[in-house]
Amino acid sequence: MSVSHVTTHILDTTAGSPAVGVAVVLEARDGDVWNQIGAGSTDADGRVKELGPERLASGDYRLRFDTGAYFAGIKTDAFFPEVALTFTVDAEQAHYHVPLLLSPFAYSTYRGS
Repeated sequence: MSVSHVTTHILDTTAGSPAVGVAVVLEARDGDVWNQIGAGSTDADGRVKELGPERLASGDYRLRFDTGAYFAGIKTDAFFPEVALTFTVDAEQAHYHVPLLLSPFAYSTYRGS
């Protein structure tokens, strides 16, 4: 199994466990337009390891998380129906891991390793 240049995982901080089955889309910016270049869903560990290409060109990218469907699936009201995280990739960097810490009314992120 190959690992894409960008990976992610989601921890549901309210439950203290991985967020399973969350749809995630990876998009690349082309001027004012965003183009989907990869997609996946979180596994039993809340991770998406094969999200897009093994290598990306330098530029701006975005991860979109379907948090509304996730919370609806666990019958929990939530404020954010989607979380979109925009970040810049340097093609020379080996890997980008972008975790999401999630609760029904807040989220946090950071560049992981």
